[in-house]
Order: sequence, then C-alpha cells, then structure tokens
Amino acid sequence: MLAIAVVVFGSLLPVQDLPEVGVSDKFEHFLAYAVLSAGAVQLFQRRLSWGFVCVVLVFLGIGLEYLQGAMGMGRAADRMDALANTVGVLIGLATAFTPLRDLLLRFDRRL
Repeated sequence: MLAIAVVVFGSLLPVQDLPEVGVSDKFEHFLAYAVLSAGAVQLFQRRLSWGFVCVVLVFLGIGLEYLQGAMGMGRAADRMDALANTVGVLIGLATAFTPLRDLLLRFDRRL
C-alpha cells in the first residue's frame, strides 16, 4: 500500500516539485508500475488476484494521467505515460512465469 501511495503522490506533485533523476519519465512510469505489478505477484497466490490487481493498476495509471491534466498544476495528461504504465504492469505480471516468482519467499526463508 505504501508503494501505491508513493506512486499516487509522485504522480500528482506539481511539476516544479518533481526531482530530476536523469532518466526518461517514460522509464520512471514503466519501472514504477512494473514494481507494483511484480509486488502483486509476490503477495498473492491466485492468478485471478494477479489479474484483478493488474487491471486496477492499469486503471490507476490512466486515472492519474487524467488527473494530471485536469488539476492544472503544470502537469499534462500524456497517453504515452499511460502506455508506459500499462507495459510496466504487463512486465511485472510476467515475473510470475520466471524464477523471480517466489523471490520474497526465498528471502524470507533466509531470515
């Protein structure tokens, strides 16, 4: 929940308050949503839950883009950002079919 709150907060900050990180904002969008989606794969066991979370994340990304344009705080709605969010969600979901699927469980066993 904290990761989602950070993404929402960062998405709605005024443009002048955004830090410069030196990478493309599309990559930032992609990475944020890939991490959120991969986190859902780690937290939920059922594939139906993964699908539900991924659909919610896609709608969250689209909704936040809409809000950026509607708030009038120097941010604009960008369809390419929404596309980067969606691709990130799909890549995060794809981790379910890799050895990364149980990464947190393996980490937890070591502690």
